[in-house]
Amino acid sequence: MFVRILRYDSIDVSILIMGDSMRSKFARLIAAVLLLCSSHLAFAQELIVSAAASLSNAFKDVGEAFEKQNPGVKVTFNFAASGVLLRQIEQGAPVDVFASADQATMDRAKDLIADSTRFDFARNTLVLIVPAGATQQPAKLEDLKESAYRTIAVGTPSSVPAGNYTQQVMQKEQLWSVLEPKFVFGENVRQVLQYVSRKEADAGFVYGTDAALSANEVTVALVVSTESAITYPMAQIKASDKPELAGKFMQFVVSEDGQKILARYGFVSP
Repeated sequence: MFVRILRYDSIDVSILIMGDSMRSKFARLIAAVLLLCSSHLAFAQELIVSAAASLSNAFKDVGEAFEKQNPGVKVTFNFAASGVLLRQIEQGAPVDVFASADQATMDRAKDLIADSTRFDFARNTLVLIVPAGATQQPAKLEDLKESAYRTIAVGTPSSVPAGNYTQQVMQKEQLWSVLEPKFVFGENVRQVLQYVSRKEADAGFVYGTDAALSANEVTVALVVSTESAITYPMAQIKASDKPELAGKFMQFVVSEDGQKILARYGFVSP
């Protein structure tokens, strides 16, 4: 009986050899251990990106393209309403890069992001949608007071940027309090889109890029003019232990390749 010490990439493995049968069993065990180790090492460079729900489709493609250019890197996305993502980061969620759908949410994250890493990478529009095939479409926002629009889907203003933009516009038009009894609030802009596409709401406010994803299920009735441009900021989280990789990903997003991917989904360069 003897002990053989194997070393695999700084990992020590001791094998107790007690004959051919035991040697074979231990050999299979070690092979499995080394396979697990190699799998782990292959994705040692994992980048965690928390991004607004409206970026879901575009960023998945961006992530795949970035991984192809950077073998061994794995981009893991967490998509949700910008306000929800910020709360997660505040509570200590491991995040390397934060991409918000509005400036206000990123402003609130100022103590959590690394200095001089914030910049805008895309623009969007706010639109009013109705289910495809609807017999009636609003020609102006005030038309939503009509009985044909019993339920209106809106993102929760406190956490969903699209909902906050909607609230600002409707308050300016003195329609918010009038229409509020009709509102059905969504946890993110994609949920609002689903309410309308499934005809669970008679109208709803989403981004132009979201409406384009469901062009067969919804119709854009109005492009809503907002007081300020809808721009998307991005920044590296201060607590990230991969600042170089985070910076590399963010630069890819604003590169020609990254912007082409975003453009395919209707986003406009900032």
